[in-house]
Amino acid sequence: MKDPNFLNDDFMLENQTAVELYHKFAKAAPILDYHCHLNAAEIAEDKQYRNITEVWLGGDHYKWRAMRANGIEERYITGDADDKEKFIKWAETITQCIGNPLYQWAHLELRRYFGIEELLTPESAERIWDLCNEQLKTKDFTARSLIKRSNVKALCTTDDPVDDLSAHIALAGDKSFDVKVLPALRPDKAINIEKTGFVDYMQKLSKASGVTIKGIEDVKAALLKRLEFFHSTGCRISDHGLDPFVYCDPEIEGGETSPARAFDKAIAGQALTKHEVNLYRTEILLFLGRQYARLGWAMQLHMDVMRSNNTRMMNKLGPDTGFDAIGDWNTASELCRFLDKLDVTDELPKTILYSLNPSKNEILGTIAGCFQKGPVRGKIQLGSAWWFNDQKDGMERQLTALASLGLVSNFVGMLTDSRSFLSYTRHEYFRRILCNLLGKWVENGEAPRDMDQLGKMVEDICYNNAYSYFAL
Repeated sequence: MKDPNFLNDDFMLENQTAVELYHKFAKAAPILDYHCHLNAAEIAEDKQYRNITEVWLGGDHYKWRAMRANGIEERYITGDADDKEKFIKWAETITQCIGNPLYQWAHLELRRYFGIEELLTPESAERIWDLCNEQLKTKDFTARSLIKRSNVKALCTTDDPVDDLSAHIALAGDKSFDVKVLPALRPDKAINIEKTGFVDYMQKLSKASGVTIKGIEDVKAALLKRLEFFHSTGCRISDHGLDPFVYCDPEIEGGETSPARAFDKAIAGQALTKHEVNLYRTEILLFLGRQYARLGWAMQLHMDVMRSNNTRMMNKLGPDTGFDAIGDWNTASELCRFLDKLDVTDELPKTILYSLNPSKNEILGTIAGCFQKGPVRGKIQLGSAWWFNDQKDGMERQLTALASLGLVSNFVGMLTDSRSFLSYTRHEYFRRILCNLLGKWVENGEAPRDMDQLGKMVEDICYNNAYSYFAL
């Protein structure tokens, strides 16, 4: 079955101004994917995928959550069922996804990459399985080819400080592939002192850096070594998952303890108080923030996630498997104190603030306005609608909040935040929403129909702002 109106050339574009903005300015703009979870090794080896399940369903916890909600047994999601069985179960689920962005995303991916306009249903599943898998045998569907076909000019993966970055180094020296694949530092394991495995991680950090770690100053020295190494490979972005965001100034709130004593206790295997955890986490985050400013990096702060809520499934499958939720903490005052602590000594780096809780858009938008500083346009950014919010309503809320409280024209735009090489259609989805919102403002008389100005604004948000901001 094919519906000629579904996902037509002008879908989500509700007026003529939006249509013109999208097709003339947004559609062909390149992509700078500054935050994703793609596997650099798969790009380096130019991986060829064995079937549609591997490239489409593997690691995609968005789809996994939908399948669970549809009553699909876990063996067909992350378990030992064969790949074709898993695909058939996904086809059973997608028919129930109308109203969920997955329905549009999935069919966009089938259309843009495979040229399949037929709806995925249990009846069409076998036919689409065969059509996709036949195309996946060709060179047009290797990891690199999918990136090139998506018009990506640069992408930044997510990398632990102890990673050797061998895939990134190999790609940098490979003249046959002209897309920049750069690392982005994700030092959560060095900050989360309360997590199981912290002591073992310190040993790994020591080995990777060549620094013997006995105290907190050694941790800083080791991280500094790794930052310098990452910088030498082209890294200009860090990323932090802060669940929740905490700030505890040791100069004011240390009391009888200190970040150094908290670290010593952790290494000795002793239990830490919440206060000690917060002291250590704050100390390391401040240290890293200052280094990012010195190096000219951008710092991304991802906040308000409650992770791994299902203990039974966490024990069975591990983290990042679809059991996370929106968090609800009062982080505004602590975030402000953290940013101010760095700003008061002029050591606040370019910073992007993300919250998984959409009620925080206006809060973060006003906090960003407190710390803007030239010559960087939009030095402090309200990050794109993230994770559970990267759908139509969430994107419109984020764009509207940013426009109302700051300058949406300086926004660095969309990212994929994905593990799938087929996810770049989310940029099309975002761009249509952006153009439609601007078009509504024009049609309502809220903005002038100056297509040169609006067109430049669209092109800047789609690509140019990110290119300038990250200086990759």
